[in-house]
Amino acid sequence: METAAATARGDAGPATGTAAPGGPATALPPKPRTPPQDTGPVRRSARRIGARTAALRAPRLDPYWTAALLFVAYAVISLSRYRTMGTASWDLGIFEQAVRGYAHFRAPIVDLKGPGSNIIGDHFSPVLILLAPFYRLVPSAMTLLTAQAALFALSALPVTRAAARHLGRGRGLAVGVAYGLSWGVQKAVDFDFHEIAFALPLIAFALEAVLRGRWTAAVCWAAPLVLVKEDLGVTAAAIGALVLIRSRRAVPLAVALVAFGVTATAVTLGVIIPGFNGSGSYDYWTKLSGDGAGGPVIPFGTAVRTLLWIVLPTTGLLALRSPLLLVALPTIGWRFLSHEPHYWGIDWHYSAVLMPVVFLALVDALPRARTAARPWLRSYALHLPAAVLSAALALTCTLPLSRLTEAATYRVPPDVTAAERLLETIPDGATVEADIRPLSHLTGRTRVFWIGDTRGISPDYVAVQLRDGRTPQQALADAAHRHPGSTYVPAGEAAGLAVFHRTSAR
Repeated sequence: METAAATARGDAGPATGTAAPGGPATALPPKPRTPPQDTGPVRRSARRIGARTAALRAPRLDPYWTAALLFVAYAVISLSRYRTMGTASWDLGIFEQAVRGYAHFRAPIVDLKGPGSNIIGDHFSPVLILLAPFYRLVPSAMTLLTAQAALFALSALPVTRAAARHLGRGRGLAVGVAYGLSWGVQKAVDFDFHEIAFALPLIAFALEAVLRGRWTAAVCWAAPLVLVKEDLGVTAAAIGALVLIRSRRAVPLAVALVAFGVTATAVTLGVIIPGFNGSGSYDYWTKLSGDGAGGPVIPFGTAVRTLLWIVLPTTGLLALRSPLLLVALPTIGWRFLSHEPHYWGIDWHYSAVLMPVVFLALVDALPRARTAARPWLRSYALHLPAAVLSAALALTCTLPLSRLTEAATYRVPPDVTAAERLLETIPDGATVEADIRPLSHLTGRTRVFWIGDTRGISPDYVAVQLRDGRTPQQALADAAHRHPGSTYVPAGEAAGLAVFHRTSAR
């Protein structure tokens, strides 16, 4: 009763004072408030930065950050290789000559394939016109390499976004990064420039749309593949067939895409390319037919090895459970039907277009596997994204992106600088006969022919590598033998390169 009375009077009791026996409560002085501790300027600054950048760390931006970081990595590898004159083939020079023609509103003449050769008579890739404005602003092979790095990185955006949508943020990001580090993409980044750089984002965006059930978007992304390369029309048709399978109904646009892709490939191979080819045919038929000579057949072990590389380290074989893998069949088919051994393996750029297919097939298969009746399959699917990322990181130790950790990647050796200065002595607009190492450093400002294929033209200059112990005198004698009506004299030598100048014609 006394406690109730004290409460009614508003007495605070023990919390605010003490009560003497038989007397009123005595109030205690209020406890002083402890001021907040000063965490220091560094922590306060960190909190402010964290608050301001919170929006940049939003999950929806993960795909964009992934693509941006991959672009930087790809560009550094490609441009450093070019700057150190480590170009691996003549393809970079070929595509630069084609884009240079488009940039100056001329036909895409590629003299490296033979004087006056039109690139459309070799491969049908009118999509290269899109690079012409950029090349006109910065006329250099590095423009093509930078564009390729951007296109490859762009393809990581739909892959990462689709993975996050179906698997959650963490696992989706793991799959997206694994795609960006995949061996097929890395090998393509390291091998000069190729038109298939446009195919990767088109295929990736098309298959992302398929996974979302957006059939019209899938068709619209796939249709331009016919402008990238002559064989990709069949891939576009395969995406149309995939839409029909996934939608389980006759989507008119998908039916049209199947017909359009197959027809475009037939017209390109049978009419357009032969019409621009000097021989009136498609040169690469011989790689499929052996020109009637019965060329070599892919060994069974090589085929199995290549197939395992395509689906094992990238998807842990789980992509085999998705119909999206149908889109990979045209590319795998022409490679294995060919008599060209270079197409059979895992080198160069030939597997790059398969990477968005197999990774998005993995994204498609994982949710179903995670709800499978078999416990081992559920556990396997649960841990597979981390395993795929781990495999990609482990393989990167032996792939091109590992050079990002090497100091030599970021500097130009003195001998390369000397070689560049030697090539700069060749005047703009001159005709040059060259081999692999110097040609991509000349195609932007001179007319370059492949060594031994000038077809009667005596070039103003000859620029060659001194390989296999060849001396400048031997290289000069070879030049005189190739052009018996002209006299060449040494113009300089540096870093294993020799340049000769034509002084007169006999």
